[in-house]
Amino acid sequence: MIYVVGHTAIDHISHVHHLPERNCSTHITDRQIFFGGGAANIAAGIATLGEEVTLVSCIGGDFTGSDYDRWMQKLGIHKQFFCIPGTHTPTAFMFTDDTGDQMTYFEWGASKVFAESDAPALPLVHMATADPEFNCRVAEKSEFTSFDPGQDVFWYTKEQLESILANTNILFANQHEVQQMCRTLGITKEALIQNVDMAIFTMSGDGSMLYTKDIEQFIPVVPVTLADPTGAGDSYRAGFLSAYVRGYSPLTCCKIGTVTASYVVEHPGCQTHLPTWDQMQTRYQTHFGTIDLPQKGR
Repeated sequence: MIYVVGHTAIDHISHVHHLPERNCSTHITDRQIFFGGGAANIAAGIATLGEEVTLVSCIGGDFTGSDYDRWMQKLGIHKQFFCIPGTHTPTAFMFTDDTGDQMTYFEWGASKVFAESDAPALPLVHMATADPEFNCRVAEKSEFTSFDPGQDVFWYTKEQLESILANTNILFANQHEVQQMCRTLGITKEALIQNVDMAIFTMSGDGSMLYTKDIEQFIPVVPVTLADPTGAGDSYRAGFLSAYVRGYSPLTCCKIGTVTASYVVEHPGCQTHLPTWDQMQTRYQTHFGTIDLPQKGR
């Protein structure tokens, strides 16, 4: 069982030709509403790939019985929810421009209760965007942890990042999040990598890098027609973690993450085009060859 901690949200995804400067405006050329939230996206990806997953999240009184609730039931996601009546389920407003740059406005809604909630002790957990203090407490109590700060990286203090990294086995981040963590901590990227057993840094359309004590390896992207980059990082984590619990090597896990992400970016929405394990495997073989056998169960 993989546990995923963090936001469940409704995504309002808009396309603009360019992101506006301060005190300026821009035209929205397309707007759609999708199921989202970083943790929920990862959980949905894991479930579609065929692994057991429990989502630890906060929802408002508008969630139970909703289309999103029924979608999670269909996927078989186990729910460990803090339900807060009288609040909204978190909502994200995302704007992506013609170059793929993105800006997000996020209404926390029910997720504000993370700050005062008891953190569970979990055997294997991925901590996505959520309240920094809550994630720190989860990391302290849990046996094996992976962590990605996401766009909440700016909310973490130096002390919180030091605490969570001290209890993190696998660190995921994109290049912007890496830069911010290094600024907050006052350290270099190399020093950041040394804080954890394994680091995976994604670089949008330029691929990703895997760092362990023995490996520094580049993983290229799988070339596809890009429709919307939103959710690429979440699906990468879903693919990686699903492969990791099956016992595949870290490098193979990164390739599986890359292939999983390639499906998601072909369609708008973070959960609209998630691959099954068989679909992922077919595309993997086309671009990376035969998948190596698992090393051992984890």
